[in-house]
Amino acid sequence: MNREVYIVDTTLRDGEQAAGKAFSIEKKVEIAKYLDLNGIYQIESGTPAMGSLEKDCIIEIVAEMENSFVSTWNRLNKKDIEHSMDCKPDIIHISVPTSEIQIYSNLKKDKGWIESNLKECVYYAKDKGYEVTIGFEDASRADINYLIQLSNILLKLDVHRVRYADTVGILSPSTTKTAITTLIKNTGIEVEIHAHNDFGMATAISIEGVKSGAKYVNCTLDGIGERAGNCNMQEFIKSTEGIFENVRTLRDRAKYF
Repeated sequence: MNREVYIVDTTLRDGEQAAGKAFSIEKKVEIAKYLDLNGIYQIESGTPAMGSLEKDCIIEIVAEMENSFVSTWNRLNKKDIEHSMDCKPDIIHISVPTSEIQIYSNLKKDKGWIESNLKECVYYAKDKGYEVTIGFEDASRADINYLIQLSNILLKLDVHRVRYADTVGILSPSTTKTAITTLIKNTGIEVEIHAHNDFGMATAISIEGVKSGAKYVNCTLDGIGERAGNCNMQEFIKSTEGIFENVRTLRDRAKYF
């Protein structure tokens, strides 16, 4: 399949949520340098709103990168985005709750509130000159028609990439194919697949996602991450060699940790 696929590594953000994982600033910078050396397209460096130590680490990572783009993860509020701006990343990623259980039960908000805050946050970040990507949090439990609606709003705001996040780890390859193809067919937006390994299928789901049209895939080194982990970068690269045009091969085949 002669098509470009871009790896977005989230070892430093989602990967660090693995049980027993806590990286020092020195270790995070070391990991980021390793990813940069191996040509990983984008590194999700962390969440600046967590505090000054996290921000200092991200600032150092931004300064050290020669090849990879650096992104930061933010909730749907301007304060988080301001913290990210202090770090001067290449990309500001904003996570947006999309399932009814997230919006109505967890946040105690409604879809009008989501859409209003989404527009405000995107305007704010883009007005400061940042590239913005949006994460559809809990997308696998959301109404696909609502994701289509949000995607069309984002395209009008000059945002061209959304993350389809399987936040609670319920996707299968077949449901992934249906969701990704439906979203792309009805919007033309670029999609990033974010899989969890609760049923041991994060790599399979990610492969199916990109086969179905996703241009970006989230991975972590050795598949570490929240609960059962994320898509294992080494597995994904090895299993897609010769299938996708520009998936880079890591120079070090050994496990990182």
